[in-house]
Amino acid sequence: MLRAIIGLGNPGDRYAKTRHNAGFMVIDELARRWQITFRPGKGNYVFAKSISRDAILMKPTTYMNHSGEAVRHLNDYFKIETKDSMLVFDDLDISFPEIRLRKQGGAGTHRGVQSVIRYLDTPNFSRTRIGIGGSQGRRLAEDFVLENYSKVELDILPEQLDKAADALEYWLKEDIDNTMNRFNVNPIKAVSEDSKEQK
Repeated sequence: MLRAIIGLGNPGDRYAKTRHNAGFMVIDELARRWQITFRPGKGNYVFAKSISRDAILMKPTTYMNHSGEAVRHLNDYFKIETKDSMLVFDDLDISFPEIRLRKQGGAGTHRGVQSVIRYLDTPNFSRTRIGIGGSQGRRLAEDFVLENYSKVELDILPEQLDKAADALEYWLKEDIDNTMNRFNVNPIKAVSEDSKEQK
């Protein structure tokens, strides 16, 4: 049973270290752990396949708002069922550095997730939400997500990415309910209120 773990983000150096690319960062961490490399797909995405884990890692190259096109092509090409797809993306409604897994749900204001739901014609796919909220202040959401992480956040970010990668590796061996029960807690020390506004 082939499963797909799909990270959302924007391609290119301009966006590489921004909060909106948290999904890509998790996928890159898994590829590093598994010692696999990305190659161009038949659609607008890059992918890396782990035979031993029966899993595909994928990053769309369509830019965030059109992610669904790539996800649909990947699922169709590799004959992956929607229930065996896991979407990984940044979430402003979850405080940094938490993560939350869900079995299904809506897209909220996340345009990448909106695109995926539109192209798959269903919201019934698992998702790993990477918390980036808590230090937005008065900044507009669309500006905040495209900013690089602050220096304080960068110290904690590897721990958040590690936890997300751990959860996804666990999901490959278990079902989503067991994964949620195990990982939907946050032992990571949060950024203190005094340091949130530091850049």
